[in-house]
Amino acid sequence: MAIIKPFAALRPKPALAARLCELPYDVVSSAEARQAAAGNPLSFFHVSKPEIDLPPSTNPYDPQVYATGQTNFARLVAAGNLTQDTQPAFYLYRQIMGRHSQTGLVAVASCQEYLQGIVRKHELTRPDKEDDRVRHIEALNAQTGPAFLVYPASSVIDGLLRVRTAGAPDLDFVAGDGVRHTAWTMADADGLRLIQAEFARMPRLYIADGHHRSAAAARVYQARKGAGQSGWFLAVLFPHNQMQILPYNRVLKDLNGLPPQSLWKKLEAVFEIAPSGASRPAAKHDVGCYAGGPWRTLRFRAEFTRSPDPIERLDVTLLQTHVLAPIFGIDDPRTSQRLDFVGGIRGPAALEKLVDSGQAACAFSLFPTSIEDLMSIADAGGIMPPKSTWFEPKLRDAMFCHLIGEERSKG
Repeated sequence: MAIIKPFAALRPKPALAARLCELPYDVVSSAEARQAAAGNPLSFFHVSKPEIDLPPSTNPYDPQVYATGQTNFARLVAAGNLTQDTQPAFYLYRQIMGRHSQTGLVAVASCQEYLQGIVRKHELTRPDKEDDRVRHIEALNAQTGPAFLVYPASSVIDGLLRVRTAGAPDLDFVAGDGVRHTAWTMADADGLRLIQAEFARMPRLYIADGHHRSAAAARVYQARKGAGQSGWFLAVLFPHNQMQILPYNRVLKDLNGLPPQSLWKKLEAVFEIAPSGASRPAAKHDVGCYAGGPWRTLRFRAEFTRSPDPIERLDVTLLQTHVLAPIFGIDDPRTSQRLDFVGGIRGPAALEKLVDSGQAACAFSLFPTSIEDLMSIADAGGIMPPKSTWFEPKLRDAMFCHLIGEERSKG
């Protein structure tokens, strides 16, 4: 069973949310965060990336960074810019990005179920990145950025959320990137019981994004032996059929000594190649390739796509196994300095610019990995290749914070 529970969130004043809430800490660089927060003392980047308030030469893992984040967080709370609700609740969170809309449930999930594999992961984590989030949680005594979880769509939950989001929201703003963020509160006993009962029928949940946040929360839970609210981690849960996954494209800095005129000949051993094609592949196992000139559509030959292993059938795996490693010498995509990853949100134009400017020799545009593939791989206990998915829109830090000290009195 999947256990989730309501909690008393620490939230921004509605009038300040647009200035305070920010993108997740791990999708912007320190320089980008410093620029975004310039002239805005309310920006949550002062908490989630506190190195921006220290000299640029500061190591982002220096103890002073976490101390600064703690000070900045406490200042927002003391000023009343962030205030805690008086009773536990579930929160409904809708994001609208262009024509795409998704409505999730904000709750806390069980760290113990994460450790038991009921909350399934599909990516490996890096110890240094886990350490960073552990230190951040410990410094703030709070989780300020939610994990992005997925559950199998439920008509019961869909119906309840549809009714509960028909009323006036608590918070509604459009962020600088054009994404609209809207939130409602559900605190009545009947609603809370129904949600928890429906999730209790689900055998598992899936981490879409936020593997390091989840792993760090579990480590804090173990270190504190479950004291206070440390046994729970902040999450936004979405039904699987509302997810928008963009590709994670690949860019090669060089052709590994291969003459440009020989590129297509080498690729013909792996693909059926169209002389021209789309910059965005239209189907699974289609890949767009740009090396200057027109885009070409490459389709993996059938003999490469027949594996019974769902990981081996992923386009990111096929590209790595049959192209990047044997043709271009990229044996470890996690560490290679000759390979870059470009999130699909940047579009094909970003790939063309890199090649046309000479910063890259070749770019591969991929078809997005499906949520069904992600779930089936997680169910099998598999680990997907690095940079397999890019979820959009991104959740906003500071919309909901989970304090992990002693539970607040309900009196």
